[in-house]
Amino acid sequence: MNLIQQLSQYILSGLSTGAIYALIGVGFAIIHNATGIINFAQGEFVMLGGMLTLFFSATLKLPLLLAVVLAIVVSTIAGIVFERLAIRPLKDATPINLVIITIGGSILIRGISMLLWGKETHSLPTFSGDEPILLGEATILPQHLWIFAVTTVLIVFSKLFFSYTISGKAMRACAYNRRAAGLVGIDVRRMVLFSFAISSAMGSLAGIIIAPLTMTSYDVGVMLGLKGFCAAIIGGMSSGLGTVFGGVILGVLEALGAGLLSSGYKDAIAFVILLLILFIRPQGLFRKGESERV
Repeated sequence: MNLIQQLSQYILSGLSTGAIYALIGVGFAIIHNATGIINFAQGEFVMLGGMLTLFFSATLKLPLLLAVVLAIVVSTIAGIVFERLAIRPLKDATPINLVIITIGGSILIRGISMLLWGKETHSLPTFSGDEPILLGEATILPQHLWIFAVTTVLIVFSKLFFSYTISGKAMRACAYNRRAAGLVGIDVRRMVLFSFAISSAMGSLAGIIIAPLTMTSYDVGVMLGLKGFCAAIIGGMSSGLGTVFGGVILGVLEALGAGLLSSGYKDAIAFVILLLILFIRPQGLFRKGESERV
């Protein structure tokens, strides 16, 4: 394989991985924009998507499509319960307290999952076969196409939801100014609940579509959640194209670094990029700073 083929393969793999990071990052951004909270339990909903699908399909012997739907529903309910029990009771909590609460929730969900399903790594069947597809100088698995398609549909749906629906506009109003939104009659608590429901559903779907490639276990959400957080930071905590570009940039750079340097640097690359962004442009690459907007 010559250098051009190698680069094409790395970039294609990076785009697929970046799409997953973008999907997880959008979940981070939705909650942050509606509540100001960085939900470090977001990665656990990614894990729940894959593990619940495996449970419903392999253990209960349900059809894969039904297992996927049930996994998303249960994960969404888990997100709602998490908001009602862990976030809503807090009043006038400091940002660091909220971060600690979400980290504690992450550990709790991970521990319960370990007790229920054990520490083994499991795999889901691919959605449409394992025959590689040739694209130019590189090959791609059909599951990668599912990742691209699902991510594109969800990002478009998210854009339409926040731009053209009453609930979406209300959530954007809460993101801009929660007090003013409450004064004009928007139920802020309800919008916060919606944000957790939407982000947990998106996270679980990300976990489902990536599980046939990376496999799944009780602890896969930790690193995927951190990578999604990096994508959201790069994108300026935008629930739109900013985080999508952030995820793609992160995925491609990670793939190139792992392929051209060493796979041992794969995870470190994400955190080096995160540190550089925080030092050089803390508001993200695709968001204007407060002084610029004024």
